[in-house]
Amino acid sequence: MITARGLSWSYSDGPVVDGVSVTARPGRVLGLVGPNGSGKTTLLRMLYGALRDPAGEVLVDGDALPGLAPRVAARRLAVVVQETGGESSLPVAEMVLLGRVPHLTTFQRTGARDREVAASALARVGADHLGDRAFAGLSGGERQRVLIARALAQEATHLLLDEPTNHLDVRYQHEVLQVVNQLETCSVVVLHDLNLAARYCDDLVVLDRGRVAASGTVDEVLRPELLEPVYGIGIQRLDVEGDIHLLFRPRPLPVAPSRRRSA
Repeated sequence: MITARGLSWSYSDGPVVDGVSVTARPGRVLGLVGPNGSGKTTLLRMLYGALRDPAGEVLVDGDALPGLAPRVAARRLAVVVQETGGESSLPVAEMVLLGRVPHLTTFQRTGARDREVAASALARVGADHLGDRAFAGLSGGERQRVLIARALAQEATHLLLDEPTNHLDVRYQHEVLQVVNQLETCSVVVLHDLNLAARYCDDLVVLDRGRVAASGTVDEVLRPELLEPVYGIGIQRLDVEGDIHLLFRPRPLPVAPSRRRSA
């Protein structure tokens, strides 16, 4: 479980996250959603310790995150951020095998089980055919699947992902999030697409200008009266065979005054 209390972070032009408290529970997927600039990625970075000395505290299974030794933290927290390692010349299979490093001693080499875990992780994200390819030569969507496979190979108890569906076509958006949803880990994922969040998340936190606008289960949060003030767009919710679908209705743009032609 990840528990965050009173998290705040500011840049020179003002606060980005302001007094946010969240809880991510074991075996559930917590989605962080909200408009652009609402603080989702900054909050995620605080949850895995990428931003040093934020106001507030983060606990991982009851232990203060800053107090965890790096190897211990790596066994608990696997992180997928956008566009990392893009220039690496490593073959994909070796890139995914890096996820096994937290489980090795200082001079220990990877063994048969490590390679088996890495190969299985590649297969789970539909990228097993890429094993011999150079990571740098992959498309953005292929890279994203490989990075998720590396996180799965890490076998951490907590998985944190920043927009994992970025660059993926619609098929792999669903396949990757389905993998995340079926894991027994505690997962936190930043998403822009509210319909993907509805389908694959268990709990949601809606951020608006750095603060929590709503939090709870998917059913509790994905309601037009909560979302419309945050997103500034008309929203209709449809419940179809147990699934939530959101339809968006942009508000009419102001009509520009007509110009009179001079005589």
